[in-house]
Amino acid sequence: MIPPRRVRRLLLPVAGGIELGLGAASVALAVAGLLTATDRRRRITRLATFTGGYLVIELLTLARLGATWALRSGRSPEWYDRANLKSLEWAVNAVVAVARRSVGFTIAIEHALPGAAPGSVKAHDSLSAPGPVLVLARHGGLGDSLAVVWLLIRHGRRPKVVLKEALAWDPLIDVALSRLGACFLHPGSPERAEQIATLARGLGPRDALVIFPEGGNWTPRRRWRAIRHLVRGGHRPEARAALLMDHVLPPHPAGVLACLGARPDLRTVVVAHAGLDGLTDPRAVWRALPLDRPLTIRWWPTAPPPEGDDERREWLTAEWAIVDEWVDVRADTR
Repeated sequence: MIPPRRVRRLLLPVAGGIELGLGAASVALAVAGLLTATDRRRRITRLATFTGGYLVIELLTLARLGATWALRSGRSPEWYDRANLKSLEWAVNAVVAVARRSVGFTIAIEHALPGAAPGSVKAHDSLSAPGPVLVLARHGGLGDSLAVVWLLIRHGRRPKVVLKEALAWDPLIDVALSRLGACFLHPGSPERAEQIATLARGLGPRDALVIFPEGGNWTPRRRWRAIRHLVRGGHRPEARAALLMDHVLPPHPAGVLACLGARPDLRTVVVAHAGLDGLTDPRAVWRALPLDRPLTIRWWPTAPPPEGDDERREWLTAEWAIVDEWVDVRADTR
């Protein structure tokens, strides 16, 4: 259980001091990495450079958000929202730039529809169309959440992300995303569904509610654990479907059902990615540095969600099977 938001805000100066110390340590480690003859790929220097860069970006963004809060008096709520979104946009773009230069992290956008020949069909840009949207994002690999937020901001969307409560320990995620209406969920809380429903009811015309239906990063071990959980819970049809999907975790329907129950009119878009999903532990990330392939990201509108919870569960499983097939094709091409 994390402290209440008011307490976390009082602890921000302490967190800033800790981050300054970590930033100085990162600089020293980066220099030491350059002097290490056995590290020919400069992994130590790359990781230390990225860590130091992220900490600097975090401190600068928190200062910018603090200035926005101080100047909010006499300003309109629209000004406050725009200023906070601009701060998040600057931070996300800066982190992506630092990650590209330090560890080789790049984002590639694929525009063809799933199953179409490369360059043959252009998908309808469902993220730029007017009106609020529900984004169902795949969760797996390095930097995927960052890429989803980066993508939405590029399309003029204000991301309202459903997150695990533990992520509020990161000051930048806590302050920046809270200002934009993020929902931090405590595991096992009976109020989780109502929190998501309340968030859905308040969506504005340029808002994107982001849910990661898998609930955690995909790994082979988590996949088998999820399948065993479905079998033990008596959900054998869902378990059989999950056995056929190698690259995704079986989606948890509760958050999606709560959202669609509150706003059945929402357009729904799936965001999938591939390329870095095999980096499932620190050892794999270490071996892969510097990254030699991009995180390829693709989005498409789903079939219209049906009415009824059972039908929506089947619809979500079918949409996730499409995601699995899309990832599988990219795995084969590698």
